[in-house]
Amino acid sequence: MPERRRIRTRTDSPRAPRTPADPGFWRSPVRGARFTAVLGVVLLAGLTLLFVTGLLSYAAYNPDLNRVNDKTPGKGWLGFYLFSWPTGPHWLYRLTQGLHVTVGIVLVPVLLAKLWSVIPRLFALPPARSVGHALERISLLLLVGGALFEFLTGLLNIQLDYLFPGSFYTLHFYGAWVFLAGFVTHTVLKLPQAVRVLRNGIPRGEPDTLAAPDPLPATLSRRGALAMVGAGSLLLLVTSAGRSFDGPLRRIALLTPRGGTDPGPGPNAFQINKTAAAVRITPADTGPRWRLTVRGPAGEFQLSRAELLAMEQHSAALPIACVEGWSTSDQLWRGVRLSDLAALAGYPDRPPGVFVESLQRSGSFRKAALRDNQVRDGRSLLALEVNGAPLSPDHGYPARIIVPAAPGVLNTKWVETLTFGEL
Repeated sequence: MPERRRIRTRTDSPRAPRTPADPGFWRSPVRGARFTAVLGVVLLAGLTLLFVTGLLSYAAYNPDLNRVNDKTPGKGWLGFYLFSWPTGPHWLYRLTQGLHVTVGIVLVPVLLAKLWSVIPRLFALPPARSVGHALERISLLLLVGGALFEFLTGLLNIQLDYLFPGSFYTLHFYGAWVFLAGFVTHTVLKLPQAVRVLRNGIPRGEPDTLAAPDPLPATLSRRGALAMVGAGSLLLLVTSAGRSFDGPLRRIALLTPRGGTDPGPGPNAFQINKTAAAVRITPADTGPRWRLTVRGPAGEFQLSRAELLAMEQHSAALPIACVEGWSTSDQLWRGVRLSDLAALAGYPDRPPGVFVESLQRSGSFRKAALRDNQVRDGRSLLALEVNGAPLSPDHGYPARIIVPAAPGVLNTKWVETLTFGEL
């Protein structure tokens, strides 16, 4: 019999490969408006907390006091803050910055899941169907770009990996305002819709524009996907939050540089950022020839460590809390009140602020300015001892600043000069 030949019809032609702009390219059955709305509401609360605590952290640096406290160029009105940073409660910065960093880490799985849930929208054509849609797309660009930039630089800073060009403070500062512009705009445009979906679901007759038109068979429910995101956040919480606590919790903070065991035994066995060797502080710098210089209207004075120890000594139980989010528990510091040194410099009644200079010759915050309320607080010390023992070289021997509620970098180590009144 003659061989039959099948005639190829137009409908039998090879199917063109789908592109990300084709809705059928995205086939996950998990995507949907309600799934995205749940993640969006969680991010709304979490990112708002991040921005508020970020502003508080900025205020804690006394940015208007001296350029050494805030080197952000051209900040203009973006450098505003609402109040001078207080000294009480003494754990204030430990709380606000700990929250800022911990919440940021915990939100990483939520942010990634949210971006995954809406990624088909990023490829939708045409790019803008109306003025309102164009505004939405621009806000989305600012929001996604700003969020990824802020989270990436923040996580690198936590890990002490300064891979980005320039100062972390400057980059994170301007990145935060770019992110905020997109965040506020996107929230105004999308929050009513998200609330409506969460309350009433998708109205009958309206398509779920985030759901796949041709989904694959389900292997995981949307509730299961949300549970996975929550489990990821919980895992990050457990393996990072302990950097702010002593004991067992710190030992399981495996994802942070200040996790693990305490740095050695003895009274000085609590966390630090910079060692004396890392900033090239030598025994010759801190030996018997070291003198503290105190300047003010009464003149300039040189004080040895022995002369400082002969002055009236005071104690204060204060933590160290750093911008990376780690902190110590309260340590018992002992030394000379800053207000007493201000009186020696010529301010016996109402001490002004003080400009502090370290023996450290390079690096950020080797110089810092403290506000007058910080100098007047009786717990603000030029510390000479901690936990009943002299300071170790890594904790700032022969003398360091310790101030309640101040960021760790303002608690200057290896102090060389105190200048009262000129900031």
